[in-house]
Amino acid sequence: MELRQLRYFTMLATELSFTRAAAKLHVSQPPLSFQIASLETELGTRLFRRTSRSVELSEAGKAFLPHARAVLARLEEARSHVHLVASGLEGRVHLGLSGSHFLGPLPVFIRQFVEARPGVELVLHELRPIDSLQALREGRVDMSVSRSMPVDDQLSSHLLWRDPVVAALPRSHRLAARKNLRLAELKDDDFVFLRLDSSAFAQRLFDVCVELSFTPRIVQHVVEVPAVVNLVAAGLGVALVPVSIARLRADAVAICKLGAGMPSGDVYALMRADEPQPAVREFVQALLAWATSS
Repeated sequence: MELRQLRYFTMLATELSFTRAAAKLHVSQPPLSFQIASLETELGTRLFRRTSRSVELSEAGKAFLPHARAVLARLEEARSHVHLVASGLEGRVHLGLSGSHFLGPLPVFIRQFVEARPGVELVLHELRPIDSLQALREGRVDMSVSRSMPVDDQLSSHLLWRDPVVAALPRSHRLAARKNLRLAELKDDDFVFLRLDSSAFAQRLFDVCVELSFTPRIVQHVVEVPAVVNLVAAGLGVALVPVSIARLRADAVAICKLGAGMPSGDVYALMRADEPQPAVREFVQALLAWATSS
């Protein structure tokens, strides 16, 4: 049984006229008659009662019609679904990100995206930065938001927004009134730092201090950037953080710009270079367009 036969049958059952059905199918009457006859032969029964003046469905034809329509409807549904998936309008995207990214502009985009593309299921995975990158490489997440831009042929990186690193100081700090600092001026201070084993970004900040001939005296290690600035606000030490995070506690910390040579806290979208899923590519493109226009 061919799908063409089902289409011809349902059209003839609707029109009850070979002339009108053939016209709507854009075929001549002989091919239409042939396909109907072939279908009836396969089913072993007449589907239509024909006279010189009319065409009517037989009882078998009436019974067969809803099944034929259901098959064609499912085919159209499948065709539509495939089109949506291929266009990136349906699917599932697993996004890896650390807790600090929930405090920036990203949640606004996520809300707008899920409202605009209800067919795409967005699954958020809150992970340490190093774990998010590993999950991306292993295929456990489809995309990662990161402050690191790894040099890796497996991954492609796309800048989302700039986020320079600043010094966050307790309000009582001797340099709190300064707008600009040299990092070396903090060499004798206690530092609050992200755990170096969980963040390549933190390791880069630590390495810059070492390059300036001092090893930061770290008194507290934490996993998330917001915790860093909250400990600074409590007076436990100074910290090097992205300015967007420092501004979350602008009421309780002093924010000082640092000189040239500091690593950036810029935020990147990372995905596998050979990512085959249209929904993932669509999500990344939408995020890049949104970040550019915001």
